[in-house]
Amino acid sequence: MNDEPTILGGSDVGVGKAAHLPLAVDRAAFQPELDSLGRSPALRVGMPGSSRMEIITPRRWQPLPDGPAAFARISGAKFPSALGIAVATLGLAVACWFVSALQMSGMDMGVATRLGSFASFIGVWVTMMAAMMLPGAVPAVLQRSRSGGVFTAPVFAGTYVAIWAIVGIAVYVLYRPHGTVAAGVVVIAAGVYELTPIKRHFRLRCRDQGRSGLVFGLDCVGSSIGLMAILVVVGVMSVAWMAVIAVVIVAQKILPTRAVIDIPLAFAIVGLGILILADPSAIPGLIPPTVPTPMM
Repeated sequence: MNDEPTILGGSDVGVGKAAHLPLAVDRAAFQPELDSLGRSPALRVGMPGSSRMEIITPRRWQPLPDGPAAFARISGAKFPSALGIAVATLGLAVACWFVSALQMSGMDMGVATRLGSFASFIGVWVTMMAAMMLPGAVPAVLQRSRSGGVFTAPVFAGTYVAIWAIVGIAVYVLYRPHGTVAAGVVVIAAGVYELTPIKRHFRLRCRDQGRSGLVFGLDCVGSSIGLMAILVVVGVMSVAWMAVIAVVIVAQKILPTRAVIDIPLAFAIVGLGILILADPSAIPGLIPPTVPTPMM
């Protein structure tokens, strides 16, 4: 006979087995709980073949004296569901989109955009990165929470966004208002980067979800740095360009690499750069109407 303790439960607890569930206890110890059950889902515990099966409500459960840790092993009892973690991550990203739109209102001047003070810029940048990067990181956050527990999920996500915050510091140091020639050259270079083995290497590693937020963040920076360079040179404070780049980044994190998609995308980016060089006025918002455009 199989003498492994069995869990027989209602909808709140599921059905399964626990390796170290203690023997059933006297019914009288749980009589007050039983009287209040009514039709609520209940949990029955005991040894197979034994008549001493006890009923315990999940909502009013109190630990058995000799084995409370056994109940923590029931699926769903220790950690929130994957759906809850995904909703929380996406909800934070949506909130950051709204905040970013408010912060960046009136700041977009195309190639002539100025970043302002470091404190104001880094605040806007971190919010932007959370909005753009967290949706594509949901699978990695879920994987990390399953392997390390619920408290590792915010640490993982926070470390990932912190890596992009460091990228923002580099952007602030290197960025200057520039002309359309510089923008076009950078966009063309970004398109070429999409076709390189380095890009493919980092993109594959960015899809590998078993590492820390630090390593995952570094790999994803390597995968998306070309796309982020496009955002910086065509409109670092543009919500529209931010949305376009975010869609591409999320798609590349979730979808597998396919030449039939990736190669046309790379050529489209190169074509955008050539268009910027040939006719910058064809790109909406690239040249502010009241600001003369330097050539470099």
